[in-house]
This record gives sequence, C-alpha cells and structure tokens, in this order.
Amino acid sequence: MREALLPPLLAAFITPCLAQVAPAQATQPAALTLQQAIDQALARHPELAAAQSEVQAAEAARLQAGARPNPVIEAELEDTRRETRSTTILLTQPIELGGKRSARLDAADRAQDIARSQLAARRSQLRAEVTAAFAQAQAAQERVRLADEALQLARRGTEAANRRVAAGKVAPIEQTKAQVAEANVRLELGQARGELRAALLALGAVVGTPRPVERVEGTVALPPVPADETLHARLATAPALRQAQLEVERLAALARLERAKRTPDVSVGLGARQSQELGRTQPMLVLSVPIPLFDTNRGAELEALRRQDKARYEAEAAALRLRSEVAQAHERLKAAVEEAEAVQRDVLPGAQVAYDAAAKGFELGKFSFLDVLDAQRTLLEARARHLRATADAHRAAAELDRLLGDSPETSAPRAER
Repeated sequence: MREALLPPLLAAFITPCLAQVAPAQATQPAALTLQQAIDQALARHPELAAAQSEVQAAEAARLQAGARPNPVIEAELEDTRRETRSTTILLTQPIELGGKRSARLDAADRAQDIARSQLAARRSQLRAEVTAAFAQAQAAQERVRLADEALQLARRGTEAANRRVAAGKVAPIEQTKAQVAEANVRLELGQARGELRAALLALGAVVGTPRPVERVEGTVALPPVPADETLHARLATAPALRQAQLEVERLAALARLERAKRTPDVSVGLGARQSQELGRTQPMLVLSVPIPLFDTNRGAELEALRRQDKARYEAEAAALRLRSEVAQAHERLKAAVEEAEAVQRDVLPGAQVAYDAAAKGFELGKFSFLDVLDAQRTLLEARARHLRATADAHRAAAELDRLLGDSPETSAPRAER
C-alpha cells in the first residue's frame, strides 16, 4: 500500500519544484528593439526631466511676469498728544505706464518658448544618441556573428589541412599555417565580443535602463538618404535655429521693456486724515509721479539693444554652422551608403565565390593553403568593410537627426525594416 503511494507522492513533490526550475532555465534575456530603447530613454532619462523642469520654471516665470504691482497702505501719526494729534491713512496703487507689463509678458512668453524648444531639441538629440548607440551595438553583434562564422571556416580549413597532412599530400607546414589562421580568427572573435559588451554598456547608459542590455534585436539595414529638398525643409525648422530666433525675440522684448521703463509710473492714492485739534476727518487724494531727472534708464536700454544685436549675429552664425554640419553629415551618409551598397553588390559575392573555390580546390589538391588563406582574408575584410560602412551610415543619419530635429523617418526604427 505504502509502496503503491510512493510514486504519486514523489510526483506530487517533484512536479512543483520542476515547474519552478523550468521557467528559470528556459528564461532567455529579452532582446531590446530600437523602438523600445527610444521609448525607455524618453520615459526615464534624467536630462529630459531636467528640461521639463525648466519648462515648468518658465511657465511660473510667465505667471509672475503678468502680476500687477501691489497696492500700498500707509499710516501716519502726527504729534503724540491726544488734543493735537492727527492720524492719516492712505491706500496707494502704483500704475505701470509705457507698456511695461506687455513687454514683460512678451519676454516671458519667448523664454517659455525657448524652454519648450530646448525640451524638443533634447528629445531629438536623445533619440539620435539612442539610435546611434543601438546601431553600434547592432554592428558589434553582427561582427560577433561574422567572427563566429569565420571561426567555423577556419576550423574547416584546419581540418582539411590535417587530413591532407595525414594523407601525405602536403607538408606539415600547411597544418601549422591553418592552425595559426584559426588562432588569429579566434582572437578576432574575442575582440569582437569585447566590443559588443562595451557597445551594450554604452547603449544601456544612453537608454538609462537599470539592468544591463543583454542583446539587441533587428537586422543591420542601411538608413535612407534624404533628398536635398527634404534637408532644406527640415533645416528651416531645426532646433538650433529656432532657439536662436526665439532668443532674438526675447531680447527684443527686453529692449522694449527697458525703453518702457523710461516712462515713469504713477501712483494714485485715496485716504483720510483725522485731526483731533480741528475735530473733523478730511478725505485725501494723492497723485505721485517721479521726475526722471538723473536716471532716464538710457544705459539699460542701450545694453538691451546691443545684446539683441549680439543675439542676431549669433543666430546668423548658428545658421551658417548648421548648414555646414548638415551638409557634411549628409555627404558622409551618402558616401557610407554608396560604399556599403558597392561592397554588398560587387565585392562580397566575388569574395565568397573565390573562397569557396579555393577551399574546394585545396581539398582536391589543386591549390595550396596560402590560396585558401588569401581568399578567406579577402572575404573577412569585405564583410568587415560592409559592416563598418553600415555603422558609419547609421552614425551619419543619427547626426542628421540630432541637427535637424524630429523627422518622419525618426519615428520608425531603421533597424527593423
């Protein structure tokens, strides 16, 4: 009876344990896609939170800029003797003249627009940084895969050399050459894995993920090359130019504010004076106007105007610099895409055919192992060149997105096309 119940009891005890262990063994590190990386970076990166705080601070400054002057209440007591004492109470309201409040609001509005533009620019810059880091991790991951394939090729070459040496068809030096070639490829694989770890760490730092990125998902595809008309259209709304123009407008509003300060404000007051000696209360109307005799605020107005001129010149310099940087990044993108396409179209197929023929000929005794090594080296160099050109293209495309801001192509992950 007890022996009959033992297997079910063991099964009842072991099954839950296996259910807990099996998921842990089957769990694989989740792959990070480009869109997930961008979403995580935009959701948790502290620099975006700092830029958002600046926007909120600008909104608070705009609220304060619209505040009007507070009224002033004054109380005056003349003489301390009750029989001759007089008491005066005044309520005075300063009134701003010359358009000071509207100019102050305009300056606050432009500062608020600048903060929002800086937030949008930082989002574009962060998206470009994540895209570039993701492409770098993809390229490193692809390099590891290619190095792994190269190691398999080198192992097959070593096995072929071993068989030919054992058969007495070639000298043992051919076996040594094959082993040295395999060792070099193995070193290349180790270096590729190290670069992959570094690229994944860099991607995790840009994304801001609390856990290290294990691997990325997506194929290394070439980014599109925007047309010249598209670049010119995006150049007009670039974040750097937008911020520079808003700064000119803000300083222009501050110059209007300093000019308005040359118009003195007035203060209007109502009150009453109670005189114990006269035995009556007298109403009072007060009008106060400062006389701009010594301080006309002329220096502050000139300073604001010169700062506006400076901002205008800096905006023109920023436009020239941005056009140059965009043109250079565009040329780098076109050159990298053309190189990658040429290698893919003209070099890789021939290199693969040459290696396959050399390897087959070596097995048949028609070629030496040096021919196989040369063909293998050519094939690996062609693959590395194609991968390097693709990574350069992604970096140039990310630089364009950083300079020009968001684009329709930015919202779609390039690597997953």
